[in-house]
Amino acid sequence: MTKRDHTSSLELNKILEQLAALCGCEASREAAIALHPVHDYKEACDLMQRTAEADGFATRYGSPSVNGLSDCGSMMARAARGARLSPGELLRIARCLKVIRNMGDWRRQSADPLPALDPLFEVLSPNKGLEDDINAAILSEDEIADRASPALADIRRKIVKESLGIREQLDKMIRSPQYAKFLQEQLVTQRDGRFVVPVKAEYKNEIKGLVHDTSGTGATYFIEPMSVVEANNAIRELQIKERQEIDRILSELSEQAGYFAEPMADGYAAAAELDLYFAKSRLGGKMRATLPALSNDGTIILKKARHPLIPADKIVPVDVTLGVDFDTLVITGPNTGGKTVALKTLGLMTLMAQCGLLLPVAEGSRVSVFRHVLADIGDEQSIEQSLSTFSGHMANLVSILELADDQSLVLLDELGSGTDPIEGAALAVSVIEELRRRGVRLAATTHYSELKMYALQTEGVENGSCEFNVETLSPTYRLLVGVPGRSNAFAISSRLGLPDDIIDRARDLVSSDNTRFEDVVSTLEDTRQGLEKEYAEADRLRREAETMLAQAKLARQEAKQQAEKELEQARRQAQTLVERTKSQTDILVNELEELKKQKDKADFSQKTAAASAAYNARINKLRDEADPVAKRADENYTLPRELKVGDTVIIAELGARGTIISIPDSDGNYMVQAGIIKTKVAPSGLRLVEDKKKQQKKPAIPQTRKGGARVDKSIRSAAAELDLRGMTSDEAVMELDKFINDAVLAGLKTLVVIHGKGTGVLRSAVTDRLRRLKKVVRSHRPGVYGEGEDGVTVVELY
Repeated sequence: MTKRDHTSSLELNKILEQLAALCGCEASREAAIALHPVHDYKEACDLMQRTAEADGFATRYGSPSVNGLSDCGSMMARAARGARLSPGELLRIARCLKVIRNMGDWRRQSADPLPALDPLFEVLSPNKGLEDDINAAILSEDEIADRASPALADIRRKIVKESLGIREQLDKMIRSPQYAKFLQEQLVTQRDGRFVVPVKAEYKNEIKGLVHDTSGTGATYFIEPMSVVEANNAIRELQIKERQEIDRILSELSEQAGYFAEPMADGYAAAAELDLYFAKSRLGGKMRATLPALSNDGTIILKKARHPLIPADKIVPVDVTLGVDFDTLVITGPNTGGKTVALKTLGLMTLMAQCGLLLPVAEGSRVSVFRHVLADIGDEQSIEQSLSTFSGHMANLVSILELADDQSLVLLDELGSGTDPIEGAALAVSVIEELRRRGVRLAATTHYSELKMYALQTEGVENGSCEFNVETLSPTYRLLVGVPGRSNAFAISSRLGLPDDIIDRARDLVSSDNTRFEDVVSTLEDTRQGLEKEYAEADRLRREAETMLAQAKLARQEAKQQAEKELEQARRQAQTLVERTKSQTDILVNELEELKKQKDKADFSQKTAAASAAYNARINKLRDEADPVAKRADENYTLPRELKVGDTVIIAELGARGTIISIPDSDGNYMVQAGIIKTKVAPSGLRLVEDKKKQQKKPAIPQTRKGGARVDKSIRSAAAELDLRGMTSDEAVMELDKFINDAVLAGLKTLVVIHGKGTGVLRSAVTDRLRRLKKVVRSHRPGVYGEGEDGVTVVELY
């Protein structure tokens, strides 16, 4: 076998034909058909890099067009040697120059570097001057423009002028009654570029002139009258000058093209090569291909590989590895089960990668670069058939053994088939051992159980199988690495209706060792299928759990955001309360100052009593406003009327305000909206809020002994004053700690501690304790006149 035969047996030629069909010019099409796998790792990487850059750039900006690019090398070479080119040839050169210029402009639309392709773009040598000169001078292959030169334009003007003069003179003649009877028709025509009139044969001697032609019947003579002979001669001379000027123009353009012959040839080759890389990109897009990683260590990892010649609606992707945990893969399974497809996919992907083509595989695939890719896969039949005889297989195998080395990938289809099974299996094992000794990467298909056993018992050799569904009597085309295939002959025969006694007798004739082996394989297959089902179910449950977890995280995030929102609202309300308290305090201080000034007046006692009452009223009002949660009503509370949608209620259990949003359900429960929460509540758990005054009414906070306020933690509020008189130092310190804790929770900032003057023991205990509470106590001071003076301590909290 030749190297080309190996690539053809893996159908690389069909891939190259698809590539050629996507090329835009003849040169790139020829290059695509002639493409061959490279065997040097660095060269393969360079090719793949160029394809990758072309694919990435084309994805963003589209592919550059090479329509009009043609090989002008031979005509440019003739021009360089002094030959004059024809108008058609010069127009081809102009079109080629335009394509080269457009490709350069296309590249300059982005400054992104293309390290592998930029050297080719730099070779593109546009010549806008020559391109414009040709297009300005030549209108078509048969017509030169008047503007090609001033001399040509002047000559043509003179020709037109002379022609008009002749026509005018001849028109007078044919309209003259003197000559009308001699003429066949009253018209002026041309023969051999000279103006003539059609004269009847019998009157040919009546008009003096030169006969240039006669009609087919001889009835008409075309005569150039002597009166216009000189004018026609003048036109003929002008026409000769016109041809000479055209020749001069073409020679001048050809000379310019000849000077540019070498850069033009290099630019054309670079443009054609660039078109080939962009055709590779287009082929990759058609195959939904990806960029594989390349290595030179004999490693092949194909993920979801698809044979590109099988229709997309029929192909089953396969996962194939070789050279990672094992260097030899033995694939077994029934006929038409996909063994040969898997083998060809492995070889074809390798050859395509070494041609710099993208591969129809999933991301993360890896292909190694080999010196030889050698295959014995039948004849040139389709991928489902193998009609080779044993002798043909052996001839191919001999040629493979001549080339195989440690940098070779060898693919053998139906190894050892076509002869006695015992001898064929032994020969197959021997061939595998020889190839492994040489260090090749080997994949082989077989039906022999001996090779399955060999793969199980030999380090570095792995079983693979093509899955077969016995129930449907059809292959699934899935390649299972690590699992030996079953023959399925008995199962298939039974499903097709072969009598059981015949099948049982066949089982008896099979050796016991082979039967036990097939039973083990069958058990492994059943276990594998069971595990696959369990894995699929576990994967489904995992996805469901992930979905539920995501939903829970989302709900928690929403709850957190709502809590932060409500906390911010509480902060704003607290700030408002502080400002209101400060305002009320300022009023009280001003009133006290005013009372001090009036202490000597007779009605001082009455004013003091009135101020005291007003003070207590304001304090009570502030306490009511500071209570964030309504107190629960008496347990014997009865709704004054039946609730209706829209009523404002208090949920007794939560102490939260809500709104009735639905009538009672079958259990008599109301749906209540409290903030963002909707909940069902029994009528006994609801308190109707009938009017605004009732809504704002709050019960008084329970008092401590000696008149100080004690915090009720259930409503998260605290008093601003604590009376410690009559307590021991230890009791006073304990009560002070509780008082400050509750005040911190309630958000109070200013406290008054009443300890009396007495011996000063309580005052000292309070002062010492406050010094130790630096983390919560900002400052403390004795009271001033009107606050209790030395009998109290005023505390500021953070």
